[in-house]
Amino acid sequence: MTTDIVTRFTANTRVRDIIPAYLRYPSARLLLATLLIVLGARIWVGEWSWWDLVAGAGLIACQPFTEWLIHTFILHFKPRGIGRWTFDLHLAKEHRRHHRDPKVIASVFIPMRSLWIGVPIGIALTILVVPSLAIALTLIVTAAAIGNVYEWTHFYVHSGCKPRNRYARYIERAHRLHHYRNEQYWMGVTNHVADHALGTFPAKDDVPVSPTARTLGVE
Repeated sequence: MTTDIVTRFTANTRVRDIIPAYLRYPSARLLLATLLIVLGARIWVGEWSWWDLVAGAGLIACQPFTEWLIHTFILHFKPRGIGRWTFDLHLAKEHRRHHRDPKVIASVFIPMRSLWIGVPIGIALTILVVPSLAIALTLIVTAAAIGNVYEWTHFYVHSGCKPRNRYARYIERAHRLHHYRNEQYWMGVTNHVADHALGTFPAKDDVPVSPTARTLGVE
């Protein structure tokens, strides 16, 4: 996979080839820049305490279930009719586009509209709600790191790279089953803690092939 004109993933790519391709996309650059900026701000503020560890660890502990909830109820949201109007979510529409053709590179990234809105609001609310600026920044740094891990992992599992270790094979296979076997299962992307806890990580042959895996039930 080259980094200038190719818009679809191909098989048998290498990590050293996909890193430049990954960094071509604005959402990847925005997430990385956000992490570096807020990390610099956190280091500048100082005032380290054990509460930093507690706050960061708590957010990381919640992450598998947050990822599961977002994927299940936001990304797989179906349009709702309200009187004459149809209500739909931009994130859900973009995710349906991703399911229709998972090999399109641009479709694996978090939509920029969501990032431009969500990142500033998330940062502002955290600083306003958390009494300590230092702890607020620790939470923001942790959230930014989680966002970068998610974005890279989702890109990687679609990239065509052959996984080199057991964990990479585990998440790549589960995500492939989500796309091509049944969209109601294997909802995690970076990990499957919530899937195992909530019963959405079945054996492959225990669930049928879904006719709506590509459409998510929305034509």
